[in-house]
Amino acid sequence: MANSFKNAVTSGIGDSAADVYTAPASTTTTVIGMTVANIHSSAIAVDVTVTDTSGSVTAYIVKAAPVPVGGSLVVIGGDQKLVLETTDKISVTSDTASSVDAIVSVLEQS
Repeated sequence: MANSFKNAVTSGIGDSAADVYTAPASTTTTVIGMTVANIHSSAIAVDVTVTDTSGSVTAYIVKAAPVPVGGSLVVIGGDQKLVLETTDKISVTSDTASSVDAIVSVLEQS
């Protein structure tokens, strides 16, 4: 079983959902960190969801979380981890166009 640490970086996320990480085929992924940063000139609100593709369910990790000007939000980190199965995904949406950068750090096991 191979283990690989990786980062997925997405910039300029706006008011339509952007898939920031999708677990590859034949891979189980542990999300060990996720940060979203406000790159806009005013405060924003951010939604982060996880989609369990095997169960056809999407659930919020955070909903309408406020992120101040020049600030960031640690969505996953510290003692909190998230396990994704093959093709599960994490998506980010802001209430403002082109206002969020997201970084997801993962351990992929294949």
